[in-house]
Amino acid sequence: MNLQDPLNEWQADEAAVRPALIPAGVATREQLRERSGMDFLLGIMRGELPPAPIGELLDFVPVKVEPGLMVFQGTPGPQHYNPIGSVHGGYAATLLDSCVGCAIHSMLPTGKGYTTLELKINFVRALTDKTGPIRAEGKVIHVGGQVATAEGRIVDAQGKLYAHATTTCLLFAI
Repeated sequence: MNLQDPLNEWQADEAAVRPALIPAGVATREQLRERSGMDFLLGIMRGELPPAPIGELLDFVPVKVEPGLMVFQGTPGPQHYNPIGSVHGGYAATLLDSCVGCAIHSMLPTGKGYTTLELKINFVRALTDKTGPIRAEGKVIHVGGQVATAEGRIVDAQGKLYAHATTTCLLFAI
């Protein structure tokens, strides 16, 4: 397989999603309450609900959602750098927190919400403006009555791992 194929596919996926997204914002309590987690996330991708402002700030977008799975894509650049010349760890942490939290959200029924209780990250290698597009892929491990867990990975188009994380989230009625 040509190594450019995944890159071209990723670029096409992002180009397909971006036009559907409406300006970033925060959903109302009513919008959160009236939809299941999956329907809420699909509503963002269909342009019915606003994507989170943090995605606009750090320039990442949702590219895939399925029950128990959430994928965000972004391209790290110099605007994400720390003073020592690599992408700040907060960039990767934000993408990982987003993908694992949304993976859990995708499994929640109408009227249920979540918040992060714990996020554990392992940084494997530095992200730079030469890395190219990356994906933060979150997958659910377990959803219980009050607590849910998920794991996430940041990879490039060639499958190289940059960071991985686990989360524990508190579930509650909204």
